[in-house]
Amino acid sequence: MRGQGGIGRILRLVGFCLLGPALPGFAQGESGPDLVDVTVSRYCVACHNDRTLAAGLSLADAPAAELSDHTALFEKVLRKLRAGEMPPAGRPAPDADTLDAIVSWLEGSLDGLATATPNPGSPAIHRLNRAEYANAVRDLLALDLDHARDLPADDSGYGFDNIGDVLTVSPLHVEKYISAARRISQQAVGTQTPRPVVVRHEAPRGTAREAFGALPLNLRGGLVTTHFFPFDASYTLTVRVRGRRSLDLPAPKLDIRLDGRRVQLRDADFAVEEANQGTRNFEIPIQVSAGEHEIGAGFLTEYARSEEGAGVQTGLYSVDYVLVGGPYDATGPGETPSRKLIFRCRPAAGEAEHPCAREILTALARRAYRRPVDDGDLTRLLDLFDMGRADGGSFEAGIEMALSGVLVSPSFLFRNATTPDGVAPGEVYQLTDLELASRLSFFLWSSIPDEPLLQLAEAGRLSEADELEGQIGRMLADPRAAALVENFGGQWLHLRNVADWTPDPERFSDFDEALRYAFERETTLFLEYLVRQDRSVLELLDADYTFVNERLADFYGLEDVEGGYFRRVSLDGTDRGGILGHGSVLMVTSYPTRTSPVLRGKWVLENLLGAPPPAPPPDVPPLSETAEQSAGSLREALEQHRANPACAVCHARLDPLGFALETFDAVGTRRSEDDGPVDASGALPDGTVIDGPAGLRDVLLSRRQEFVETLADRLLTYALGRGLEAPDQPAVREIRRRVEAGDHRFSTLVAAIVDSVPFRFRRAPAP
Repeated sequence: MRGQGGIGRILRLVGFCLLGPALPGFAQGESGPDLVDVTVSRYCVACHNDRTLAAGLSLADAPAAELSDHTALFEKVLRKLRAGEMPPAGRPAPDADTLDAIVSWLEGSLDGLATATPNPGSPAIHRLNRAEYANAVRDLLALDLDHARDLPADDSGYGFDNIGDVLTVSPLHVEKYISAARRISQQAVGTQTPRPVVVRHEAPRGTAREAFGALPLNLRGGLVTTHFFPFDASYTLTVRVRGRRSLDLPAPKLDIRLDGRRVQLRDADFAVEEANQGTRNFEIPIQVSAGEHEIGAGFLTEYARSEEGAGVQTGLYSVDYVLVGGPYDATGPGETPSRKLIFRCRPAAGEAEHPCAREILTALARRAYRRPVDDGDLTRLLDLFDMGRADGGSFEAGIEMALSGVLVSPSFLFRNATTPDGVAPGEVYQLTDLELASRLSFFLWSSIPDEPLLQLAEAGRLSEADELEGQIGRMLADPRAAALVENFGGQWLHLRNVADWTPDPERFSDFDEALRYAFERETTLFLEYLVRQDRSVLELLDADYTFVNERLADFYGLEDVEGGYFRRVSLDGTDRGGILGHGSVLMVTSYPTRTSPVLRGKWVLENLLGAPPPAPPPDVPPLSETAEQSAGSLREALEQHRANPACAVCHARLDPLGFALETFDAVGTRRSEDDGPVDASGALPDGTVIDGPAGLRDVLLSRRQEFVETLADRLLTYALGRGLEAPDQPAVREIRRRVEAGDHRFSTLVAAIVDSVPFRFRRAPAP
């Protein structure tokens, strides 16, 4: 096996032998396999045999002494035993000491087998998904636009949209990649033809009347957007505003800004009848240099007062959208950040162009391909340069054509490990430093490696422990790590569903788009803070703080919070600690008309405890999910549902977890009454009583090992871009042990994943 030294450093050697001495709690002279076999025969085989196949599982022909032949089977057994799910409640069960001994033996033995014969898997070739494509173009060309807007949507697998097995390629993908490459290369190089157009920028849903971090704090009702100006030229900004005021009040002040600097402060001089809604456009000409610029507009927050002293706050006014028209009288493509990055050299008149073109394309292809380029790469790109030079008549046209070739190259669009020469099929080998750099950057940034990471990899130093640790810390502190929050956190916590969730407007009239925006922003800021401040991952369960603006603070009943900007606040004295108190999570785990203890309990089991319930049997009638039920009647309906033994198996685990969150309605409003007192108590099958959100947090913290392993499992799946299998579970447990030893810090979790066998090694695929 290749990379033995790396495995020795990466793996934690366990002190168990497959047939080693008895552990404490074993009967005298009884080995681990004997104890497992006796226990299985006595308590398990009656259901899990070849005939009944309960849960599709048979233990009849799987002696523990042959553990290496049945690792996938015993990984399932281990997970069920550790979670206390087997034997089921009400069935005979071994005593706690026996169960602990079996769990310890299985865990140690399975981990020992993984140490002796590691199996890191053979991931499929990995196409960049939409987010990765957009970020890679941004970092390659300093062009931060929505480059993937026209690409087909990505499929998801194992809960994420970066899974190699489902990232297929269709003829439509090829067509869209070619179209996007031409558009992007023209924008980056500056070879577009100046044609005046009008582009509309709308405020994101829910941001009306909210201040943005990019605007001064004394502005309300604002909009901030980024626009790419293709030329040094004149443009027009048309700001569409909405509001109302009485005729006797002075006009509000509209503040229009470019890159944070005021370009005009003007009266929004329109008046309408009090009962009507007014809109008006305000147009101003501006002279702008080529490149990306930030446009902002909002209203000053001072009160406008009538002669009688009655006033109305300018928060009643808002910016609907901004229209950008142009370019007019263009003077050239300008010196944009993209052009500065691309044109490392420029051939003088009459000078040979190929040497400069080679220098430019070598630098671009090296970053895009995440490796040094060879003569074959450059020959193909220089051929494209010659074609573009001949067609466009300029050096820049040749670079544009070659750049579009870079952007459609399989070396850019796909991540694929190359099996080293001499490695036999099925053999395990360690990733090269260049492959490690790419895997690390797509894990933490959803993008290509930057120059420091690439240089270390090319020098063969990235895999050195000190260098790798330093790079992980640097990358987590970088703003690009926001991609980890957006793409991992957004899918793991179902945060992406917030944008499309539509609560019943009649039942939840207080819910509006500003609140939807605040829900999403709260959880995003919380996760970003946890990552960048390197907090304990257990704060996901019990953090005594969150991030709110005035709208969300009013909704949560928090005092002394004013303004649209978000800030960290204490949750002392409330029951909203951790993500289970966030409106985002509470809303996406409900139905549009009511709460669902089943949905919420299932969410907790799947996402926090890693113990998803099986699908209900086909012959079991479902609980009516469209019924308009109060909290009390819903509890009664679920109790009747559990009277069916086939339903009780799952609902005994689901319902108590979901009932604990019944103090929050379907949009996360705190409640104690719903056609009667709300009962947020329940008991798990093992007799553990849960009462309310605080009780649920206590239960989850008491099962922190399961939570940390679940988080490690989810994050490792995301990092690898593939689903985890039985051979990966020892690595997950080792990650959990390292996180526990590292005070549960997020950086420790990331470092343990990067050090794991599945992340650092591959198995050569079969022919």
